[in-house]
Amino acid sequence: MDNDSILDSELIERINNSKDSYWFGVLYDRHEKVVYNKCLSMLKNQTDAEDLTHDIFLKVYISLKHFKGESQFKTWLFSITYNFCISFLRKKKAQPIDFEENVPDSEEETDVEDREMLRLKIDQLKWALEEIKPDEKAILLMKYQDDMSLKEIHEALDITESAVKMRLKRAKQKIILLCNNVKI
Repeated sequence: MDNDSILDSELIERINNSKDSYWFGVLYDRHEKVVYNKCLSMLKNQTDAEDLTHDIFLKVYISLKHFKGESQFKTWLFSITYNFCISFLRKKKAQPIDFEENVPDSEEETDVEDREMLRLKIDQLKWALEEIKPDEKAILLMKYQDDMSLKEIHEALDITESAVKMRLKRAKQKIILLCNNVKI
């Protein structure tokens, strides 16, 4: 059987039931580029991204026996990756973060923000993403770059779906305001 045809869940079972590190190497090889690219997109530093990628997989190896399979392995791995990157950036910037959990007033309001986000020029968007807080950037990347559903983001960040909606709304508003040259 080819290693590429083995499901992540089967690999995890083999890793947990074996003392052989071979199967973890297969899991590592399968997901290392995605984790590295995610770290690089958030940290903007190759060395930091490489270091965090290794740290993340060390955490995965240690914690794998606790993975219950209630969510997809990819979602669990994204959760660890984003949390590591955000922790790293927080330590680096020591920036306070607002965790208010409110729900957007209406779906129509959210749709208007989505349309405005799509109108932004790529250069404006890249610049604005660097200007907002790491947790705001992370949630936007999860939604729009990684195409994660609200449920997947909620599972990855271990917050309520209403909190995901509110944080997405606020992050989008900041991006729009920044790109329209309005001081936040």
